[in-house]
Amino acid sequence: MNVENKDVVYGTEDLLMSLCNSVTRVLNVATQSKVNYSGMVQRITKTGLKPDIGCFVLFDGGFTGLVVLNFAADAAMEIYERYMLHMGMPKSELASSHTSDEVANIMGELMNQIVGDFTGKVRRELQTNITQNQPKMLVLTKQVMLSVDTPLDRPEMRRVTFYTEKNNIFYLELAIDRTEFIRLHDFDTHEELDPDALMAMEQASGRVEAAPAVEDLDDNSDLLKSLGM
Repeated sequence: MNVENKDVVYGTEDLLMSLCNSVTRVLNVATQSKVNYSGMVQRITKTGLKPDIGCFVLFDGGFTGLVVLNFAADAAMEIYERYMLHMGMPKSELASSHTSDEVANIMGELMNQIVGDFTGKVRRELQTNITQNQPKMLVLTKQVMLSVDTPLDRPEMRRVTFYTEKNNIFYLELAIDRTEFIRLHDFDTHEELDPDALMAMEQASGRVEAAPAVEDLDDNSDLLKSLGM
């Protein structure tokens, strides 16, 4: 065994960077525009769902965690409109408000593809497996703030700022158990699928389900209670 291989450590910031790259990779292809993220990352003590659209996904398996994307209305509408126009939808038929169910469903579908891209990289690069639940969306008002409580033993939480092509801002928050992956020996990773081909296959097979838009908090109390809200 090569001693140098033992020194290859994959930690929280590496996982975060991989997740950020999945966000930009999927959104750049889906919207045919340029999405970038800040070179600085924030250490935070709590993850939360914030106005105007919050989306979250829980994952479990080789490690446990939570991914949250918080969109301002302008950022959500820019991504939604670019995605739908790229898919061939006439502009006259697009939703006009971020509170539309169609906008929430599209953002949830993109979230599903982002986390799917990330979990695929985890399988290839870290030789472990994580599973995700179906993304959940919350359309929030300025007065509503919800905290998502995750059952982590040694939580590490980070926030990264993203910028769309029109300089609208959205945020990614990641909460995971403190973990490190140490390479024991060299291995080959499987060939990475092209994102265009991946999206085409998903759309053709209809396997990507639209994420449910959760707007009435009273009607979804069981869901929120199960997440510690």
